[in-house]
Amino acid sequence: MPLDSAPSDAARPEAPLVIVEDLTKTYGDKVVLDHVSLHVDHGETLVIVGGSGAGKSTLLRQLVGLERPDSGRIRIAGVDQLALGEVDLLREHRRFAVVFQNDALLDSLSVFDNVAFPLREELGLHGRAVETRVMNKLEALGLADARDKLVGELSGGMAKRLGVARALVVEPEILFYDEPTTGLDPVSSRKVDELIEEMREKFFITSMVITHDMASAFEIADRVMLLDQGRFVDEGTPERFFESPKPAVRMFTDSSAVEPKKLLARRARRKPASVIRAAWVTAHTTKS
Repeated sequence: MPLDSAPSDAARPEAPLVIVEDLTKTYGDKVVLDHVSLHVDHGETLVIVGGSGAGKSTLLRQLVGLERPDSGRIRIAGVDQLALGEVDLLREHRRFAVVFQNDALLDSLSVFDNVAFPLREELGLHGRAVETRVMNKLEALGLADARDKLVGELSGGMAKRLGVARALVVEPEILFYDEPTTGLDPVSSRKVDELIEEMREKFFITSMVITHDMASAFEIADRVMLLDQGRFVDEGTPERFFESPKPAVRMFTDSSAVEPKKLLARRARRKPASVIRAAWVTAHTTKS
């Protein structure tokens, strides 16, 4: 299907930006994703939680095109991703970027060259165009003074910011985060939460976060969905999620030892998705 045949409502902010319908994935005899469906709205942060082996990483691989599902549909901005040819699919993939669990940074390159890498290798940009876009993102993320440092010279928090800068430099509509707080101490983890919120407000980014960190989920999510044995068993706002009577949810939230009441003050300061969406509409209208 050619890109110019995408439905006319693809850019409408009231329409979901990501729609997954009835997705199934098996490895041999093991069903890892069992007819899962979800949607992500413009400006929303959807957090997917679940234990090890629940299917979270498998779901992410389907969404970013690293694997193909056995059945189901994935629509991003109105375009059926599974119906595209290779060239159109590569072009469509510029709509999103991934911040990987281990940051996937190139140790032999400087901070600047790590961020410049997708511009040079994927978009074929060079010279002033690269310099301007890279420095804009480094400055926005507080990394301008570290432009010539190697990855090994960065703290864990700075490395995470670098991973986000590299993802943002291609100017995606959607950021997928794969376990962004794994391996970080509590202080650094909360700084990553602040970073996700900052990207949402500053760049109107729609986010989908895969995590098992319930403190993070409570702080950054508009909605939380629990994936358990390949199926979504519950979803809702973080406040509702922590009050769910469903056994699978209770087991997960109780085991996390997170006390929502202690996080309410920080959560109260965040902008809801409707506010982010309104800002997106204003910016989109202005550009038009």
